[in-house]
Amino acid sequence: MKYAAEVLKRFEIENYNATCNPIIPGQKIGKDENGIEVDATLYKQIVGNLMYLTTTCPDLMFVVSLISHFMASPTQCRFVVAKRVLRYLKSTMNYGVFYMKGGVSDLVGFSDSDYACDMKDSKITLGAYVFMMSGGAIAWSSRKQSIVTLLTIDAEFVDVVACACQAIWMRRILKEIGYSQTEGTKLMCDNASTIKLSNNLVLYGGSKHIRVRFHFLRDLTKKELLICCFVVLKINLLIYR
Repeated sequence: MKYAAEVLKRFEIENYNATCNPIIPGQKIGKDENGIEVDATLYKQIVGNLMYLTTTCPDLMFVVSLISHFMASPTQCRFVVAKRVLRYLKSTMNYGVFYMKGGVSDLVGFSDSDYACDMKDSKITLGAYVFMMSGGAIAWSSRKQSIVTLLTIDAEFVDVVACACQAIWMRRILKEIGYSQTEGTKLMCDNASTIKLSNNLVLYGGSKHIRVRFHFLRDLTKKELLICCFVVLKINLLIYR
């Protein structure tokens, strides 16, 4: 990947040791009020270059979204995380998304959320999804939610709704280019309660605090445009390079 090589050369990471993951598993990046400030311009340049790479590198999406929250006041510890992403990029420069010719053309989505992951405002990561088709990822996203949810089921439900919105839009696009989805699109989720809530109106009483607009997921499920399925997430689903 020519652009990735240019990024590494620009920030002088060529001689650094490569790493096998873009961020330490389970690492939380919160307030660092007493941290040593670093060059904000350099930090923004690194994040900006990495954002451009996320258009072809789904495995960078989550961590780049995370470090972009601190561009206003970058500190040494946040700068180290950004440099780790560059070191990871060094070890995966020759990777790519592979699409199989004549592969299964059914659209399948995976969604997940991290409940109260933001140590500053307790908001979850919304829109953490990836869509697969013909063996490769064709769409992915990871961004912070605009509201604070009270329970894990709320976080997962809101996340699946965001994934459902993307699924409906993609079904329409695929229909326009001759790849109509005859069956309901499967959305894989690791929360059984969310799936039950999307199928059973009886459970509505325990979820009135969720915004009304999020409940349209049940209508999509009833019309069989979407099928919520349970899946055990043992790995980071955004790593498909």
